[in-house]
Amino acid sequence: MIDRPPVAPGSFLAGSLPDLRGGFLPLSERLFRDHGDVVRMRLGPPRLGREITLIFTPEGARHVLAANQANYRKDNVNYGEVRYAIGDGLLTSQDETWQRQKRFLQPLFTHRRVAGYAATFGAETDRMVAEWQGAAGEIVDVHEAMTRLTLRIVCRVLFGNDVDVALPVIQRWFDPLSDAVRRRAFMPVRIPHSWPVPVNRLIHRGQAVMFGLCDDIIAARRASGQVSEDMLGLLLDARDDGKSLSDAEIRAQVLVFLLAGHETTATALTSAIYRLGAHPEVQERLRAEVAGLPGTPTAEQALGLSYTMRVLKETLRLYPSAPNMGRRAVADDEIGGYRITAGSDVLVSPWMVHRHPAHWPEPLRFDPERFTPEEEKARDRYAWFPFGGGPHTCIGMHFSLLEGAVALAGLARRFAFESPAEQPRYESQVTLRPADGMPVRITHREAVTR
Repeated sequence: MIDRPPVAPGSFLAGSLPDLRGGFLPLSERLFRDHGDVVRMRLGPPRLGREITLIFTPEGARHVLAANQANYRKDNVNYGEVRYAIGDGLLTSQDETWQRQKRFLQPLFTHRRVAGYAATFGAETDRMVAEWQGAAGEIVDVHEAMTRLTLRIVCRVLFGNDVDVALPVIQRWFDPLSDAVRRRAFMPVRIPHSWPVPVNRLIHRGQAVMFGLCDDIIAARRASGQVSEDMLGLLLDARDDGKSLSDAEIRAQVLVFLLAGHETTATALTSAIYRLGAHPEVQERLRAEVAGLPGTPTAEQALGLSYTMRVLKETLRLYPSAPNMGRRAVADDEIGGYRITAGSDVLVSPWMVHRHPAHWPEPLRFDPERFTPEEEKARDRYAWFPFGGGPHTCIGMHFSLLEGAVALAGLARRFAFESPAEQPRYESQVTLRPADGMPVRITHREAVTR
């Protein structure tokens, strides 16, 4: 019989839980170094806790996400917690529900439609440029700034003229709700949502506020009868075989897009700026590409910025916005020569696959030239998959890359960046984020070139 993967050593009662105090990402790196491409770890006491199989290879990622994706479902704890907190949107749904939702949502994310959002990307980037005008020579928390930027973008795209109503509520409640979801997802022993413990009370309070905000805006839109070109208006107007989405389904899509649409791009932009500030030669080459633009780029101009896009892709290699992708096995299977038992939690790790030395020479070196057309064509498709893979590849991939290119080009045209010498720490919450902010010194380009 094929052996199960090696199991990480840990304490008898807690398994690997004590090791998680240092962070899930450093633990993943150590498990890869000590045990190889496929490894199990236990969280919590025997039989009562959880056991997770971690997959660190492109071949394993392809198998789970594409080749045998029917055997690996979003029935694990992480997706269950997100589903409970914000509703069963495209991120968490499966089977016919997912197929139906995707039919409604696909037209909202075509390249043509996303190009129409680029004016919003540019306007909000110009707003950030204006905010930074008075910060010449100062150290700013770039992660805080990029989170504000991308949240304003996604709120304007979603809510249009209702952005000023929605934004303060989302700024107040979205991060606490996401953090509570993460805390429940990593509990070693599951407790009912009905128990009045602090994390449950926080989820219920945040959920009530966020649901109420969306429901009120949706009800007002329906009552007005007006057609709007923002994403909420398009969702309200969407039809599939004459049928429309329910208000609860629309609310779930809105909240999923808020979750997936601002934290992920904020971390990507933060990390790109940090890397530009740490690699002057890369920064100057990107600066040369964007210097001739008459302003913050349009969609067409941004798509022509080949080096800027390489910088973004290399950033997403080292700092994938979704560093772990979880599934649950339906039936027994085999991955990497090991037996995966039915009911197992399986975690595919872009964080580690993107750093696998068999596929990335000098994997910790930042090098945008890894993403020339020739290099991309020669590489395994699943050596780089920050947006997932298979049927459930992120529908917002083009949106995120275009938003990132517009914002990064717009900021790099006007400012130079200088990063601190110490390496930043990252943590895996619902998405990847810097653990301690991202202090970077910004300088006006005019001052640099004088």
